[in-house]
Amino acid sequence: MPRMTAARAAVEILKREGVSNAFGVPGAAINPFYAALKASGGVDHTLARHVEGASHMAEGYTRAKAGNIGVCIGTSGPAGTDMITGLYSAIADSIPILCITGQAPTAVLHKEDFQAVDIASIAKPVTKAATTVLEAAQVPGVFQQAFHLMRTGRPGPVLIDLPIDVQLTEIEFDPELYEPIPVHKPAASRKQIERAVQMLNASERPVLVAGGGIINADASELLVEFAELTGVPVVPTLMGWGVLPDDHELNAGMVGLQTSHRYGNANFLESDFVLGIGNRWANRHTGKLDVYIQGRTFVHVDIEPTQIGKIFAPDLGIASDAKAALELFVEVARELKAAGGLKDRSAWAASTQERKATLQRKTHFDNVPLKPQRVYEEMNRAFGPETRYVTTIGLSQIAGAQMLHVYKPRHWINCGQAGPLGWTIPAALGVATADPEGTVVALSGDYDFQFMLEELAVGAQHRIPYVHVLVNNSYLGLIRQAQRNFDIDFQVNLEFENLNSPELGVYGVDHVKVVEGLGCKAIRVTEPEQLLPAFEEAKKLAAEFRVPVVVEAILERVTNIAMSGSDIASVNEFEDLATDPSHAPTAIRPLTAS
Repeated sequence: MPRMTAARAAVEILKREGVSNAFGVPGAAINPFYAALKASGGVDHTLARHVEGASHMAEGYTRAKAGNIGVCIGTSGPAGTDMITGLYSAIADSIPILCITGQAPTAVLHKEDFQAVDIASIAKPVTKAATTVLEAAQVPGVFQQAFHLMRTGRPGPVLIDLPIDVQLTEIEFDPELYEPIPVHKPAASRKQIERAVQMLNASERPVLVAGGGIINADASELLVEFAELTGVPVVPTLMGWGVLPDDHELNAGMVGLQTSHRYGNANFLESDFVLGIGNRWANRHTGKLDVYIQGRTFVHVDIEPTQIGKIFAPDLGIASDAKAALELFVEVARELKAAGGLKDRSAWAASTQERKATLQRKTHFDNVPLKPQRVYEEMNRAFGPETRYVTTIGLSQIAGAQMLHVYKPRHWINCGQAGPLGWTIPAALGVATADPEGTVVALSGDYDFQFMLEELAVGAQHRIPYVHVLVNNSYLGLIRQAQRNFDIDFQVNLEFENLNSPELGVYGVDHVKVVEGLGCKAIRVTEPEQLLPAFEEAKKLAAEFRVPVVVEAILERVTNIAMSGSDIASVNEFEDLATDPSHAPTAIRPLTAS
């Protein structure tokens, strides 16, 4: 049997599990693993500037393409604790990433050695498994089990902690004999699916709620086929956005308190039956449950059995992988359609599209400073259906989800439940690494942008091009808007007069200088007519120089974006609504009179 260090065996397993890219920061306690990476070859490594950044790069890499598993690597102590936010983000959204940390020698693990921390205990609540490997001979099995766990059932992250002496110990291991453990996912039975379809068929105004589990299962085409067979309108969740194109005749719009469409909420409120697949009934989707549930029958399909009934009790719950369930849904629907057993849903579907053409928000403003709505309008003009959008949290993300358009799965890459500021830049770098020839467009407010802007240097060093739209109002906009309920405007104002850039007025940080100092390109826009040319120029600069290009839009200081604090029937529309087609010229459907 061949002999090699445990670190080398781990690297060989990564390659045989399909890993081709890793993101990380080396250090003393993980250097044996890095030596094995170099000696083995076959895994490209991107050097992050912050270890949390590496974990978000791994997330973006996983989210960009079905089958990808992002890997992030760090040394002992603070490197592992820095990656906790990435692990939390990943487990919250069912994203498999592998976090590998170095550790102090096993003999001193409980002696307060330098940078020795019990990272496995710290990481356990935010991973599917977190293990400090104490015996070198266990390394192959621990890595094999990690990939099995990440892919089995509800996907999620795993952490493996490797003491330096364990990494250096030679073991017997033959990579040619290695085989991944077969993946297990729960699957619905024919009887369960037949009952669900029977319940759907008995309803008058059904909708399908399509969650992120459909995208994770790479089952979007099956969802579209089932919707088209039955004629049932689809409500994508924020994590499921892109399962079918926004302009599809069965796309009924998104529902929720914040990242929702006026017509989406209105369509849902008219429904009497809801089939949720791969979704978790997130509170910002449902709002108050009495409004969301009232008068509706629910069927819930989810890969995680304990997810069913967690938020509310459905009339029927089915534990199943979304793909396995949708294969049966399509099979049953085909048979019923051939037998003439499906209801005609054309009038109901048409009514959802009528609302889509009448209930719209105004985007066309000529104000200076810019109103954010105009930025998204011009983004719709500049960036086509192949664009992958990347964003995390804030008024920029909420308004973007209300006004941008998405046409394909994995083309809205959003950190949904955790929403950590700073996520966007490293995640976009991970997405662009996974899709180097694609059009990747990130969206940030100024505070999200400032949290981890050092990672732009990674894009410059490694030649990772993408376009980053930065909407700058020099405010913590979402928190400011939330503070209205407390009648305060406290510690959310980022304005100051920059001694080195007086032309900015009170907008503080000179993002153009910072971005250029990090080796990237930047364009500042102050007037609406400049937006589209700036986006076109940014695409050209990204293609020419192969670096991130930032387009900073200087916004009015205060804008309140439509949202509700309670339920989906009472969304506050703070701005003027569209009453003429010219008010929303890039809307999916031209506005018609209500």
